[in-house]
Amino acid sequence: MAAPKLEALALAVRHVGPLSLALADGACAGLTGPSGAGKTLLLRALADLEPHTGEVRLDGRPASAFRPHEWRRRVMWVPAEPGWWAETVGEHLDGADDALLARLGFGPEVRGWSVRRLSSGERQRLGLARALARGPEVLLLDEPTASLDAHARAAVEALLAGWLRPGRAMLWVSHDLGQLARVATAVWRLEGGRLREAAP
Repeated sequence: MAAPKLEALALAVRHVGPLSLALADGACAGLTGPSGAGKTLLLRALADLEPHTGEVRLDGRPASAFRPHEWRRRVMWVPAEPGWWAETVGEHLDGADDALLARLGFGPEVRGWSVRRLSSGERQRLGLARALARGPEVLLLDEPTASLDAHARAAVEALLAGWLRPGRAMLWVSHDLGQLARVATAVWRLEGGRLREAAP
């Protein structure tokens, strides 16, 4: 059996865990569960953004073997509500080419837009473009289509399906079990601090 791309061993963060999981190389796993179960907390712990116990490994190497900023570039949390710190969209999009933006429904003029004029759906799509442009190996997607209409949701699903290949992996959080059946080869449910396998 091939080694997992990302693996957590006895991971515990606040009320979640200890739990273990393995993301297969080249695959997408889904994560669901009730609100407040700790799904976002788990993603942030995997990205080393929350204090936790246990160990997380990328290609068999523990997070402690990486500098923090390097780990977070390789294992990237993509929040449902991305943060914005500069005035224009373009200031956040280093490395995002026009082809990527077009796949998400934007022309090159979006770079000049004020962040303040963006809708929640536009923020979500541009946050994904920002993440992809940084070249991650693992995407931790926190409800990446929650603010999108059906057309934009389908575009994001297609884009991420094309991004996935050997050497990459995704963990996709969603309350939409139909979506997880489309995008994931395995689905886990987080509830009561514990992780169990659910049908995709």
